Amino acid sequence: MLVKSVIKDIQSLALKKQREKLGYYVAEGPKLVEELLCYHQQQIISIYALPEWIEVQRKRWPSLVVTPITETELSRISHWQTPHQVLAVVRLPRYEAPVATGRFTLVCCGLQDPGNLGTIIRTADWFGVDQIVCSLDTVDCFNPKVVQSTMGSIFRVPVHYLSLEEWLSRAEKVTILAATMQGTDVRALSPLEEGILLIGNESVGISASLLEKANQLVSIPRKGKVESLNASVAAGILLSYLR
Repeated sequence: MLVKSVIKDIQSLALKKQREKLGYYVAEGPKLVEELLCYHQQQIISIYALPEWIEVQRKRWPSLVVTPITETELSRISHWQTPHQVLAVVRLPRYEAPVATGRFTLVCCGLQDPGNLGTIIRTADWFGVDQIVCSLDTVDCFNPKVVQSTMGSIFRVPVHYLSLEEWLSRAEKVTILAATMQGTDVRALSPLEEGILLIGNESVGISASLLEKANQLVSIPRKGKVESLNASVAAGILLSYLR
């Protein structure tokens, strides 16, 4: 049986300030927890699971330490309306400061939608993006909704938060592309091993101060009448050409 203090601590990880204070975040569901067990066991703090999940996993991980819980307890600590058998408390990763040279970086400028950021992280993983750099006002990548949307890519793709203007100013020797509605057709560009791609906020795009840092504006040709693309969809299309 889970004590109240444990339940309270896990519930509090829905908040960014608590994740930063405790140094943990939550990953839920068989897929995410299985990936942690296979490749990132050192990051796991604790696992809470229903008996049926434990019974199956014991055959694969005989020494696995798991706290058995009931469905009622899982619903109390889960950040989802429909809990998924198992929940892991995971240590927040620590990365070295991002370097622009010699790698491809995707930059998120003020993204607010958790699903968008999660899908972008997953897409970046697919296309072999080396790192993601986010503005300080971008939604936290360890938000439970973001983590779930990444489908495990959050464990593989380093995500950094910092002042974009300052960081981009130090990347003068690297090609910086900014995704806009008016720019060079992405199909005319060659793939990049080294470079930076800026993706803007869902409603207002990329700020003028950040656009000034770009060497080139890049766009996706439109044939229909829709006004704009979802940020994660746009990122996927652009990466399919640039990577």
